[in-house]
This record gives sequence, C-alpha cells and structure tokens, in this order.
Amino acid sequence: MLYQTLNNGVEMPMLGYGVFQTPPDQTERYVNEALEVGYRLIDTAQAYGNEEGVGAAVRASSVPREDVFITSKIWVSNMTYERATASIDESLRKLGTDYIDLMLLHQAMGDYPGAYRAMEDAYKAGKLRAIGVSNFYPERLIDVALLAEVPPAVNQVETHPFRQQDEAHEVMAELGVVHEAWAPFAEGQNNIFANPVLTEIGEKYGKKPGQVVLRALMQKDVVVIPKSTRRPRMEENFDVFDFELNAKDMEVFSALDDGSLPRIFDHYDPKTVMWLLRDYVKNNQLAGGTLY
Repeated sequence: MLYQTLNNGVEMPMLGYGVFQTPPDQTERYVNEALEVGYRLIDTAQAYGNEEGVGAAVRASSVPREDVFITSKIWVSNMTYERATASIDESLRKLGTDYIDLMLLHQAMGDYPGAYRAMEDAYKAGKLRAIGVSNFYPERLIDVALLAEVPPAVNQVETHPFRQQDEAHEVMAELGVVHEAWAPFAEGQNNIFANPVLTEIGEKYGKKPGQVVLRALMQKDVVVIPKSTRRPRMEENFDVFDFELNAKDMEVFSALDDGSLPRIFDHYDPKTVMWLLRDYVKNNQLAGGTLY
C-alpha cells in the first residue's frame, strides 16, 4: 500500500474503497469483501445512508480498527455549528467507533464556516483524527485553509482522466492539502474501460485500463477511492502496486484531460446548487433571506 502523510502527520492510504450509492442493506457485505481483498481506506458519508453498514463490517472484520482508515462527510443539511456537532456524534454512533479518521464537509454550501468550526472542536476532542473538505473549488479552499485554526488536510473532488484538476492540484499542494479523487473512473463515461489510449498503455504492463487510471492518478499524488460491488473488480482495482508508469506514459495519460467543466456534478450549475441546498433550507427553517 502507498500512503499520503497528511499535514498533521496522520497517514492515509492512497487507494480506498468508496460506498457511494451502495444499498445500506448490502454495504456490510461489500465492505467486508473489500477489507478481505486488502483495502484499508473506506469512504462513506452521512448522505449515503450506509454508515451503519461500514461500521458493522469493520467491527466484524479481523482487521484491527486502528488499521482501517474511515472517512465520512457532513451533509449540507447539517452545515451549522450546532447541527454539524450533533451530526458528528451521530456518525460516530452509526459507525460504532470512538473516532473517525477523516471527516469532510461534503459541499461548500450553507453555513460551512460554522460546520468547519464544529469539526475543529471535534478534532481537538479526539473524535476526529483529521478534517477536510469535499467539492471545494480553489477559491473556497483557500478561504478555509488560510482562515481556519486547523487547516484542512484533504480536499475530495471530481478527478478522472478527462478532468485531472492539475491547476486545483497545484493550489492544494501549495496549501498542504491532499488531493483525493471521487469518481476516478468518470462513472464509465467516454467508454473509459475500453479507451484505446488507456488500453495501449495497459498492454505494456499487463494491466487493464482501469488499473492504468488508478496507478496514474496515484503517481500524480492523488488518493483514489474506486467503487465496485463485484469482488473480481475489487481485486483488479487493488492490483496496482506492482507496476509504475514511465514518464512518457504519464504524458500520454495527462493528455487525456480535455479541459471540460465538471462532467458528473457541476457545482456551477444553478439547478444543481438549488437541489443541494433544499434540505439545508428545510432543516434550518430559512425564510425571508435569513442566511445564518
């Protein structure tokens, strides 16, 4: 396993297992299989509704708790100090653990400064080993990193061959924030698993296109959290530590970035923002322009 050392000294595996859209009643089984395969980073979120399954799998596993790196995320509806504080305790309860290795703010929406302060307090109390953000574009990340008492350790953003986020990565590196990729396979877009460029690179190493993607992103110092509910694919995704792409192959991989806007989840789209904020407005009873 390869690791990234976070800005507070905590080590984070560079390859993890994500459970986005994994049915709650099946999550325990899939996470158990992932742990058996060798994954030691499990990525969940309050919004996924499957924290209980993740926690049950970790407790039932023969892998010691201290060897499993659990990530969860505070959802938009909990983006106030008070609600975030309560939600962290609820995530701890659902996961059945005394601490969470990494807690992220899921979106840069609502009273995220208040929610971030709640994470800082939980971090100081030992409930969280590290804190960070998700889906924070550079301007928002700088805002948090320079003003927070405990700077974010990780920023999890859409990153895949067709949107490699090199400019954002430079900002993260300057701030000491680890770049983590969600949807490293672009959710199958562009027929990625049969992409001729990735296929040609893979053939040189006896690897498949998906393995090339994961290895290339890790070589760019990006943490990856692929998802699969099929054990053979879990094993395939994990089998990426016995080869390394050469400089030319990395150049070819980098050229796959087409410079497009977000392909999967566009936070610049007003309709997307409205959809994400609806629960925040409902849960915090906002009306008449009252923001905080």
